[in-house]
Amino acid sequence: MNPIGSTKLMCLLGNPVSHSISPAMHNLSFDELNLDCSYMAFNIEENNFKAAVDGLKAMGCVGFNLTMPFKTAIIPLLDEIDSVASLAHSVNTVVNEDGKLKGYTTDGYGFLKSMEECGISYKGTTMTVLGAGGVATSIVTQAAKDGVSKINIFKRKNATFEKTVDFADRISKATECDCFVYDMADNDILEFSLQESDILINGTNVGMGDDDTSLIPKDFLHPSLTVCDTIYHPEQTRLLKDAASKGCKTMNGKFMLLYQGAAAFKLWTGQDMPVDIVKEKYFS
Repeated sequence: MNPIGSTKLMCLLGNPVSHSISPAMHNLSFDELNLDCSYMAFNIEENNFKAAVDGLKAMGCVGFNLTMPFKTAIIPLLDEIDSVASLAHSVNTVVNEDGKLKGYTTDGYGFLKSMEECGISYKGTTMTVLGAGGVATSIVTQAAKDGVSKINIFKRKNATFEKTVDFADRISKATECDCFVYDMADNDILEFSLQESDILINGTNVGMGDDDTSLIPKDFLHPSLTVCDTIYHPEQTRLLKDAASKGCKTMNGKFMLLYQGAAAFKLWTGQDMPVDIVKEKYFS
């Protein structure tokens, strides 16, 4: 559908965004449902981020997605934030409700939905999660709310380590999940965590693109461990290759993109994204 004067705008803000298939999947969905809407992607420099958000709000943009590096930077600019997004301290979807911006996170929902799609059960399990960025905290929050029993988070012991410890404490108090944080460099604890875990999730960007490295020594992996990666380019990261060679069930992040997008689509339009059509065209 060609944009006209009445066309409603949705978009993605991030840096970089040239690789994103979000415009293609949303615009296909608009066409399939005969909605007068258009989705675009904008590469925004960090020093122009507030101006971009103010501009979208002033233009009456229906809503927008956030990707790196803006999932936490958006929070001070919001008028309201959903409870899950507040707990995760991460927002990837904004709805403009009559000039008021409300933030949500659909990343965790999208990832757990993709796990279900792949036949991976997570309720009552123990998880090890690598990283504590916006995607990782969203997955941890949704997993804790949806019945995972224990989550061990591993991250670098840097300036944000104590903030992650506070996040884990909030998760433990707000849900029935026990959540802990450990230093990524402590291989002894990491190995022990993987031995007691049912599921490993890489929520970092290690292994993305041409990076053929993994945070996990291959010898730490075992066949009863399901190994998931939030990365979808490449489809098989070094972590997933190592896991497959050890007999682990594996899953990459491509369906997370689909289902987090479907959840955002529902928030903006009130309609269900035609996921089967989108999946066949862009995810087969």
